[in-house]
Amino acid sequence: MGKLSRKGAAAALIVASLAAACGGEDAGSAGTPERAAASGPVTLEFWGWAPGYDKSVELWNASHPDVKVVFNTVPSGGKGGYQKMFSAVKAGNAPCLAQVGFESVPTFLSEGALEDVSAHAAGAEGKFSDFSWNQVVYGGKVVGIPVDVGPQALFYRTDVFEKFEIDVPATWDEYRAAAEKLHRADPSYRIANLSTESYWFAGLVSQAGGTWFDIQGDSWKVGIDGEASRKVAAYWQDLADRDLVATDAPWSPEWFKGLASGKTATVPGAVWMTGILAENAKDSKGKWAVAPMPQWQAGGASFGNEGGSTTAVLKGCEHPREATEFATWMSTDPASLANLITVTGIYPAATAGLELPEANQEVEFFGGQKIYDVFKAAAAATDPGWKWGPIMTQTDATFQDAFGKALQGDGTLAEALAAVQRKVVADFTAKGLSVAAG
Repeated sequence: MGKLSRKGAAAALIVASLAAACGGEDAGSAGTPERAAASGPVTLEFWGWAPGYDKSVELWNASHPDVKVVFNTVPSGGKGGYQKMFSAVKAGNAPCLAQVGFESVPTFLSEGALEDVSAHAAGAEGKFSDFSWNQVVYGGKVVGIPVDVGPQALFYRTDVFEKFEIDVPATWDEYRAAAEKLHRADPSYRIANLSTESYWFAGLVSQAGGTWFDIQGDSWKVGIDGEASRKVAAYWQDLADRDLVATDAPWSPEWFKGLASGKTATVPGAVWMTGILAENAKDSKGKWAVAPMPQWQAGGASFGNEGGSTTAVLKGCEHPREATEFATWMSTDPASLANLITVTGIYPAATAGLELPEANQEVEFFGGQKIYDVFKAAAAATDPGWKWGPIMTQTDATFQDAFGKALQGDGTLAEALAAVQRKVVADFTAKGLSVAAG
């Protein structure tokens, strides 16, 4: 796999490490000799929840009469969809295809729920960004086909910035100065709402050069409270201590009200925030713009990623070749991508998708700005070596609980990071995973 980063060699041990927690099963392998291609028409079931996926399936079915895909909607992953998939794999009646977030791929491996589709994905690697491809390769084995990525940028209210004569910040120091100026002018405004979500924070940590999970020898190394994490936490702790940021719960009515009113002046977030803003802050149409994420060093070009997903082939699929063919088509076919960009709201993992008109259009909600130019640059400068741990649903819950308490005055963000580190290490150990000291 020519595109694997320096962490690729370490990642090669992940499958073995996860398999040890599953009684020795090779979680990333098909476990059987390569299956022959089907001799007649094939039907593939596909489980997911994203709007627009069904339309891409219709497009495929219209032009591929020998391989029919049936899309069935399930709850989103964290709301029961993943557990439904795990149960189906264990019962031997799982669908061939499943929508799986990048952060959950290691969890699926630990559950022995994915097929190794390396033999069927030959040639696909060059169609995707380095970052996205590295999210579906473990132990040198391909376990899915990327669909989308979530490069981060800075959404900001142009009307608020103009009213208070604030320049768009290019660095985090300038962002702090903007927060101070805004607060001095009108304390009812905040520069941002500090999120308690681990995936958002992880994107900022990645931008700062950190990593949360790695392999040391035959063991996991957990670095949630590493130097980069502490740096990011200290920065936002300072803003919170001085009441320069709001601390409303993400996705709460108060959180949405701040965005709609402009009292929350910026959102450092992923590309998919475009749809969230357009849907939930409709009256602010034309008052938002997108800028590159502030940098730690002037002139820098480092960005984080928040989100992204793959179409995975679940364990036991009788037609992995056809399933992989469909998954690759869905992520790379121009008509499918046009649908997914406009209806689902994805930012494509396929490099060719970035050249489509739908990914380069002026966006009316953002005052006619070609916002995807910003995300294109961010996606190209995201660390491709970032990897997730094997129990991210549990890790995210632990993180949100600890950060939520800290923002309510129960300790600091630095103390919360240390607490999350301890809990995640204990959770790894309880699952039978070896954890390296330090």
